[in-house]
Amino acid sequence: MKTILVTGAARGIGRVTALELAGAGWHVFAGVRSEADGASLAAATSGSLTPVLLDVTDADQVAALDGVLPDRLDAVVNNAGIVVDGPVETLSAEALQKQFDVNVFGAMAVTRAVLPRIRRAQGRIVFVSSVSGRVSTPWMGAYCASKFALEGLVDALRMELRPWKIGVSLVEPGATATDIWGGVNEQVDATVTELNDEQKSLYAKHIRGVRRVMPMMQKQAVPASKVSAVIIAALTARRPKARYPVGASSTVQIALTTITPTRLTDLTLATAMGIPRRPPRA
Repeated sequence: MKTILVTGAARGIGRVTALELAGAGWHVFAGVRSEADGASLAAATSGSLTPVLLDVTDADQVAALDGVLPDRLDAVVNNAGIVVDGPVETLSAEALQKQFDVNVFGAMAVTRAVLPRIRRAQGRIVFVSSVSGRVSTPWMGAYCASKFALEGLVDALRMELRPWKIGVSLVEPGATATDIWGGVNEQVDATVTELNDEQKSLYAKHIRGVRRVMPMMQKQAVPASKVSAVIIAALTARRPKARYPVGASSTVQIALTTITPTRLTDLTLATAMGIPRRPPRA
């Protein structure tokens, strides 16, 4: 039986992936942040699944994997992630640190911890990135930056691990129907609440634009099962690809921004997000 660790398995993409892999005959070690989440996950499958308390930012919990995982691990899916939003000017050092702690440093900590087991099994490493790892958008600067950083590290890692024939892949979904996107309006509201009066005035039109666009993106979100299917393809392909954009819209968006002049890309994305051409009147 193949073995795999999936982080961020309590909900969304991670939960669907863990359940599908367990149902397909893998022994899944499912990283969750609470015992209740683990019990819920275990109850949802008749397959082989072991919940593991794993906050990827907790060094002790990452170190504890050594006493839980088997000597050989066929794969790891680094899925755990969060979104910190808001205009770049308004982001505190603490907010940026939080964003990178989970999406970048946490993913790398887990990878380092399990890599000897992956090497023994000549296994696979999959990172759930995003279209935002290749295309940056207004209001999402912190999140995009974390995914850009993750992709740079993974590109290097993929080449460095070639001698051991370890497949390393990035999965790049766009908007996905998970609790993150389901609660995006509330998250924007919470972010706006944290802005001071001057920032709210300066970015009033940006805020209106974001609030207009987010419901549209929710409607276009793909089901988590579609992302899970791509993750499983990356895990099982004879020759795994470096990158797996999820869905036609992600592929087109990445392709267009690659060949389009930066000025035009900026104008298109700014317009779509409701960014005004001129500052607000004093």
